[in-house]
Amino acid sequence: MNLFKRAWWRLTGHLGKTLMLIGLFFVICTLVLSGFLIRSAAARAATDAKQRVGAVATMQLDLDALISSGKAQESNGSMPGTIGAAGDLHRSLVDKICGSSVVAQCNYTTDAGAFPTKSTKLYQPVPPPAGQDTLGTDLFRADGIRDLNAVSEFRGGDSKLVSGRGITPRSKSDEIVVEERMAKANGLKVGDSVRLKVGQLPPPGQKKNEKEYVFKVVGIYKSSLADTGQYVPALMDPANHLYVSPDGASTLLGKGDEADDGVVKQATFTLKDPEDLGRLKQDAEAAGADLDIFPLSVNDKQYKALVGPISKTADFATVTVWLVAVAGTVILALIVASSLRERRKELGILLSLGERKPRLLGQHLVEVVVCAVFAIGLAGACSGLLSQSIGDRLLAGEVGSAKDDAANQGRERDPSDPNGGLKQDEPAADPIDSMDIRLGPADIGKVGATGLAIAAIATLIPGSRVLRLNPRDILTKGD
Repeated sequence: MNLFKRAWWRLTGHLGKTLMLIGLFFVICTLVLSGFLIRSAAARAATDAKQRVGAVATMQLDLDALISSGKAQESNGSMPGTIGAAGDLHRSLVDKICGSSVVAQCNYTTDAGAFPTKSTKLYQPVPPPAGQDTLGTDLFRADGIRDLNAVSEFRGGDSKLVSGRGITPRSKSDEIVVEERMAKANGLKVGDSVRLKVGQLPPPGQKKNEKEYVFKVVGIYKSSLADTGQYVPALMDPANHLYVSPDGASTLLGKGDEADDGVVKQATFTLKDPEDLGRLKQDAEAAGADLDIFPLSVNDKQYKALVGPISKTADFATVTVWLVAVAGTVILALIVASSLRERRKELGILLSLGERKPRLLGQHLVEVVVCAVFAIGLAGACSGLLSQSIGDRLLAGEVGSAKDDAANQGRERDPSDPNGGLKQDEPAADPIDSMDIRLGPADIGKVGATGLAIAAIATLIPGSRVLRLNPRDILTKGD
C-alpha cells in the first residue's frame, strides 16, 4: 500500500494527535520566526545607525606618550617643564590627513583664551569681590572651530545666531562671532572690529604679550544661559564665550599668525567605512603624523548608544531561537518515540506483510512534515504582529536600562590636558527605541528550513529503532 495514503489516513483518523502536532509546531515555528525577524530588524537598524553616525576617528595629543618620548620641554630648575612645540598638532598636517581617500568628512577644534583691551571689554554685570585675584580668569574664552553649526550648543538649540553668520570652513583667521550681551556692552554690531590680546600668561621672568590682534565681527549669537545675578569669573560667563576659526584660536594661543602654523587641539575624521581605520593610520603616517604622540582612535560611543539596546534585544532573540529549536526537537522526538510504541502492532503487521522498514520510517516522516507545513503557514500569517509586540517590549526594557547606565557613567579624562581635566561631554545620542519588522520570503524560507530540519531530526532519531525491529519480536514481545 502507498505510504502516502497510509500517512493521510493516519492524520485524518487521529485528528486530536494531528492537531496537537500542528499546535506544537506552530509554537516552535512562531517563536523561531519571531527571533529571525527581530534579528533582521536589529541588523537593519544597526546599518542605518552606522550610516547616520558614521565611524569617527579622533586624533589628539597623548600627554603621557609625549612625556615618555622625551620630546616635552623639561624643567631647568628655574622654569617648570612645558609641553613645548612637539605637542602641537598643526592644522596643515590635519588638512593633509583630511585628503585621505577613506575620509568622508573632517573637523578640528582649538581651545584658547583672549585678554581684553581698552577698546574691547569683558562683560561683567557683577564686579569681583574686593581683594580677589582675577588675573587668571579675567579673559574671554575663545573656541576655535571649523563649523559653528556643528557645535553642540547650536545644534541642540541652546544657542542661536541673531545677526550675521557663523564660522565656516571658509572663514578667515580674523573672523569672530560674539555673544549678544558682550556685543551690547561694547556697542558692537556685525562688521565692527574687536581688538584682543593673546590669552596666555607668560612663564615666570618673561613679559606678557601686549600685542593686540584685530578681529572682524561676522556674527552675533544669543545664549540660553541667563545672568545669575551674582559674581561669575569672566572666563566662565557664557556672555564672554567667543567663536573664532582654528587659525584665529592659534593666534590667541600665541602659536603664530600664519595659516600653516595654526594649531588644533583635536581633529576628527568621519570614515566612509569603519574598517578603514588601518588605511587612515597609514595615510596619517605618510603625511608625517607621529601616531605614538597623536594616536588615532575610533570613537564609536554614539554608535554604541544608538544600537546597544537593539543589539542586546537581537542577542536575546538569537538565544531564544536556539533554545526553542533544541527544546522543540527534544519534545517532538519524545512524542514520536511514544507514538511508535503505541503503534507497535501496526508496524509488526506491516512488516509481516512485506513492507520495507525504510518505507515505514518514511510514513512517519511524511506525517510529521505535513503537520510542520501547516504550522509554518500559520506562523507566517501570525508572526508579523507577534514579533512586533515582543520586540517592542524587549527593546523598551533594554532602552530603559541603557539610559540608566548612561546617567550613571562618569566623564573620561582628557589625555591632552596637563591638569588632568575631563573630556567635554559629547552630544547625547538617544538609543533606537523602535524596530521595523518586515516579513519577507527569505524569512519564511529560513523558518521553513528550520521547521523541516526539526521534523526530520525528531523523526529519524527515534524512528531509527524501526530499522532494528522484526515482526516476530513486535507481535510476541510488544516493545
